[in-house]
Amino acid sequence: MRSAPKHRKPAYQLSWSAEVRILPDISRSFGEYLLLPNLTDENCTPDNIDLSTPLVRHPVGEQSPIRIATPLVSAIMGAVSSPQLAIALAQVGGIAFIHQNQPIDKQAEMVSAVKKHKAGFRHNDVNIKPSATLAEADQLLKSTGRDVAVVTEDGTSSGAFVGLITAQDFNFHRHSVDDSVETRMRRVNELVTGSAGMSLATANSLLWDSRQDVLPIVGEDGRVTALVQRRDYELHKQFSNETVDGEKQFRVGAGVNTHDYRERIPALVEAGADLLCLDSSDGYSVWQKNVLEYVRKEYGDSVRIGAGNVVDGRGFQYLADAGADFVKVGIGGGSICITRDQKGIGRGQASALAEIVAARDAYTRQTGMYVPLCSDGGIIHDSHMAIAFAFGADFLMLGRYFARVTESPAPQVKIGGQILKEYWGEGSARARNAARYGQGTDLAFEEGVDGYVPHAGSLYDNVKVTLAKLRSTMISCGSTTLKQFHDTAELVQVSQQTFVQNSEDVQRNEQPTVV
Repeated sequence: MRSAPKHRKPAYQLSWSAEVRILPDISRSFGEYLLLPNLTDENCTPDNIDLSTPLVRHPVGEQSPIRIATPLVSAIMGAVSSPQLAIALAQVGGIAFIHQNQPIDKQAEMVSAVKKHKAGFRHNDVNIKPSATLAEADQLLKSTGRDVAVVTEDGTSSGAFVGLITAQDFNFHRHSVDDSVETRMRRVNELVTGSAGMSLATANSLLWDSRQDVLPIVGEDGRVTALVQRRDYELHKQFSNETVDGEKQFRVGAGVNTHDYRERIPALVEAGADLLCLDSSDGYSVWQKNVLEYVRKEYGDSVRIGAGNVVDGRGFQYLADAGADFVKVGIGGGSICITRDQKGIGRGQASALAEIVAARDAYTRQTGMYVPLCSDGGIIHDSHMAIAFAFGADFLMLGRYFARVTESPAPQVKIGGQILKEYWGEGSARARNAARYGQGTDLAFEEGVDGYVPHAGSLYDNVKVTLAKLRSTMISCGSTTLKQFHDTAELVQVSQQTFVQNSEDVQRNEQPTVV
C-alpha cells in the first residue's frame, strides 16, 4: 500500500509542562477508507486470482512451510472454533484455532478429532439410541447442525452400529414426536457400508453406486469409524484447495496461554496440532517471550507458534525478535470486545495494521525473514476484509463471522421469530477466560459481552460469497495476488456521508417481488 505512515511519532509537550507521549495520528478503522480502482488488464479474471498466503515465518524468496489457499482463520473462542467448524474451514482452504479456555485433555481431544478426520471421512460424533424419540433426534440434528445421526445400541460413538437417521427420514406432519428413532431409521442390513482402511476414491464409488447420501465406514468390531457423505464429495470438487498436511489430514491450529504452556503445548503437539497461537488480549509482554523461547528450546522449528496481540511497531519487533512465527494485530476491535471501554487500551485496526506493516517490512529488510501478520478484529463487512489486505495483512482472524454459521459450536436459538446463534466473548462472565486477559486466576471484571448474532447459514456458502467479493475487488484494483494487491493498492479516507449517500433516499425491499 502506498504512503504508509511513519513508524513512530514524537511526544507532545502539554501546557502544564508534563511531557506525555501522544501520537498525532488519529486512531482509524477500516470503515474510514475506500479503495481506488487500478487498471484491470486481461490477466485480471476470477480464475487467475490467487488468495493463498503464508501462515508462518520464512526466508525471503522461499515458500512458507505452512500456507493456506483461503486467507481466513477462526478466532480462538469457545463460541467459534470446534472440530466441526475446523473441518469445514479446512475444507474451504482456511484453518481454525481450537480454543484454550478448557482443560488440556479436552482441547487435545478436539485437535485429535480434526486430525483423525481425513479429507472426505467425517468423524462419527453424532449418535443416538434406537429408543430415543423423533423429537430428540430432531433436536440433536438441529443443535449439532448435522443432517445425519448414527444410531448405536447405547447412543455413543463406541456402541454397536444399528442404523442411520436423517432429517429426511421423518416429518412431524406425518409422524409423532413421540415415535421412536427405531421406527424411522434405516437399519444396518438395509444400508451399503464401507470397510475401515478403504481409500476415499473407493468409498466415493461405493457411495454413488449405492445411491445413498451417506456411506458408513464400519470396522471389524461393528462400530462406525467414519462417514463419507455425498455433500463432501461435491464440496471437494467445489473447493479443491483443502488445507491438509502430508498425510492428507486436515490441518488445525490451537490456542495456548502463558500459564500452563509447559503442560498444554506437549499435549497439543502429541494430538497433532499443526500450528499454535498465544491467546492474549495484550501480547507485548515478557510472558509471551518466555513461551516462544520455551518452544524454540524444546522443539526448534518443528513446532510453529504465533504471538500477539499488539498494536504498534514496538510490540511487533519484540515478538518477532523472540521468534514468533506470525504476529497477531489488534486490541479492542472485536465486535464482542469491550477492552477499550473497560481499560482505555487499544487502537483503531487500520492505524495499528499500517504501523505494524511498516515495522514488519523493515524487519524483513534487516533480517531477510518474512513474518506474516494476522489482522484480528475490526471486520464488520466483507469490504473491510479487502481494506485489511490492502493495508498489508497476510490473513484475517474472524470471530463474529464464523460464530454466525451453522458449523460453529454456539447454540442456535429462536427469538422474536428470528433464528440467532449465541455469541460470547472470552472476556465475558460466561467464558471467564482470565488467562487471556492477564487478570490472575479469576476474572475480576468483564472485557467481553454475551449476546447473539443472526444465523447466517452454512460456512461453505458464506465463505464462497466472501471470496467472490474479494476476487472482484482485486480485479477492479488490477491485482491477481494478495502481495500485488498490497503493493499497488491506493486508499482514500472518506467521510460517513460518502456511505450514507449511496442509499439515503431508498427504502430497501428485502423480499423483492418476482415479475
